[in-house]
Amino acid sequence: MDQGGAHRLALLKALGDNTRYAIYLELARSPVPLSTADVADSLALHANTVRPHLERMRDVGLLSVETESRGGVGRPQHRYSLANEAPSLGLEPPPMPLLARMLAGVAAAAGAAPHEAAEIGREQGRSAAAALGTDGDDDCVAALGAELGRLGFDPAVADEGEAVSVAFTHCPFAELAQAHPELVCHLHRGMVEGFVEAVGGASVERFQTLLDRQPCRVELSRS
Repeated sequence: MDQGGAHRLALLKALGDNTRYAIYLELARSPVPLSTADVADSLALHANTVRPHLERMRDVGLLSVETESRGGVGRPQHRYSLANEAPSLGLEPPPMPLLARMLAGVAAAAGAAPHEAAEIGREQGRSAAAALGTDGDDDCVAALGAELGRLGFDPAVADEGEAVSVAFTHCPFAELAQAHPELVCHLHRGMVEGFVEAVGGASVERFQTLLDRQPCRVELSRS
């Protein structure tokens, strides 16, 4: 058996266990990386049951892991997500990431400017707000946080009343943003600006992209 065949066999064996398969599906459906405790809670399992299954799947290349320091005493927390080359199991059409990469490449080759990307993003943001049926009576910050969470940005909100900062602790566009930050980051900026504009009650003061800092963030002020 060649190396590629042996690797595929290892993946199939790892997913052949019912518990591991359930854990894998939970991670595949999640827009953000999950901790051992997150997975255990979702599946009503003990964390000690989940942990070795996660490690087994990581060992064969099904999962990627991020280490999150708690800034104090105690073991750092691990968060798991599907590895880039992991099978989608039909939860995501396999051609879509490829199509997104190609379209981003075409836009870059055509000389699309950041302000043009931002305007396309604004249209999407306005559409998203309209689909939610939000209006000026809604809390713009809460609505934005919910929308960013739905998209997989795992927003961290620091709300000081009139001034609000929202950090994007996970970027579902990370691969494309690193390759084409001048387009992808400004698409995201436009989405946020269009959403906030359509909901009302706040305004975007500053949007810090991948080129500015990590994690990226938006600073808002309430009207």
